[in-house]
Amino acid sequence: MIRKRSSLILCGTFLFVSWNAVLVLLLWGRTPQGQLGNGPRDLALMPTSDVVGDVIRMAESFESELGKQKEILSQILSHQSLWKPRPNRKRPKVNAPGQPVIPILVIACNRVTVRRCLDKLLQHRPSAELHPIIVSQDCGHADTAAVIASYGSKVTHLKQPDLSDIAVRPEHKKFQGYYKISRHYRWAISQAFRNISHSSVVIVEDDLEVAPDFFEYFRALLPVLKSDPSLWCVSAWNDNGRDGYVDPGKADLLYRTDFFPGLGWMLLREAWEELEAKWPASFWDDWMRQPEQRRGRACVRPEISRTLTFGRQGVSLGQFYDKYLKYIKLNSEFVPFTKLELSYLKEETYRSNFDKEVYGAAVVTYEDVKQGQLTGSGPFRLQYSSKDSFKVMAKNLGIMDDLKSGVPRTGYRGVVSFFYRGRRIYLAPPPGWTQYDPTWS
Repeated sequence: MIRKRSSLILCGTFLFVSWNAVLVLLLWGRTPQGQLGNGPRDLALMPTSDVVGDVIRMAESFESELGKQKEILSQILSHQSLWKPRPNRKRPKVNAPGQPVIPILVIACNRVTVRRCLDKLLQHRPSAELHPIIVSQDCGHADTAAVIASYGSKVTHLKQPDLSDIAVRPEHKKFQGYYKISRHYRWAISQAFRNISHSSVVIVEDDLEVAPDFFEYFRALLPVLKSDPSLWCVSAWNDNGRDGYVDPGKADLLYRTDFFPGLGWMLLREAWEELEAKWPASFWDDWMRQPEQRRGRACVRPEISRTLTFGRQGVSLGQFYDKYLKYIKLNSEFVPFTKLELSYLKEETYRSNFDKEVYGAAVVTYEDVKQGQLTGSGPFRLQYSSKDSFKVMAKNLGIMDDLKSGVPRTGYRGVVSFFYRGRRIYLAPPPGWTQYDPTWS
């Protein structure tokens, strides 16, 4: 910008000097009308009083114009500092214009261990301006509020104002916590999009620790999410991402999944405008997994998780935590996602390549996989034909066997991809799969 301005100033200076030089030459080249001769012919050339007046007016006009040009030149010279190089000066560092702001919304309640979450976010955050941290607290827990307040201006602390109990059916009284969580999510996300006017947000819970490339991951995938209407979220989580079930050499590998993973996920304002009006009273995450909300869209998820949960205690009473969640592998290798080519995630390209990879793989039996009798480097396809056969094989192989509206965790077109004893396994339906059966649950 400064270089462009300097060129314009130099061009203006040149035109100014050239114009005045031409004007002066023209005036000097005129017949000297104030100098009279001695002969009769000279008398004939004597100017009349009207001509003399014209010349005087021209001279006065010329003098006035010179004054104006002098003033303009002085203004040009006064801005010399913008285009004349300064010796021994370093240019100030300026953030590149046009970079999107992606806020992090931390959902908090009564865990003082929110400090672990916030410390990691602040440790790995590349820019406070590009990634403001908003902590939305429910529950009114004083000790947790004190922890959040201790970060001062490093975070924005919001407090959910409605702490009242929610009227529920008698049989749902034990689920009161889930109702309050759903109410809090709706309020907090609305604050980020409506009152603070962000266009995207990454939502994390107060019991999540983030990987070193957490911010890099979401910055790289924001344009992918914005440009592909067949996607509706980006998640940092792999439900089957336990150590030994992921390829340690594929930290840069990303997938499309039909299952909403949550646990560190990015949402666009447009998607929230669609969801907010019908937001559920409880169990918001399972509601997100219903076909009415998903509408055939997918999320992006990583091979190796960029979040790790350390919150065993909560409204779910540690469901899945001891068996699965505490063993999730958190990525430790920084992957420069913003420098990678991610167009392979586009729906048509991804689906075509995925189908070739899965259904071109050698078919093996459950016994071969379980007993380690596979030959070759893989990948291998293990086929299921019913809900029961899927659940039996998934459970016995150590991956999550539950389904939500017929969709298995991490599944894409019915296929669950995981690592087992050093080889890639695709637990897949028969060729020709068309759609999920919502009765599978």
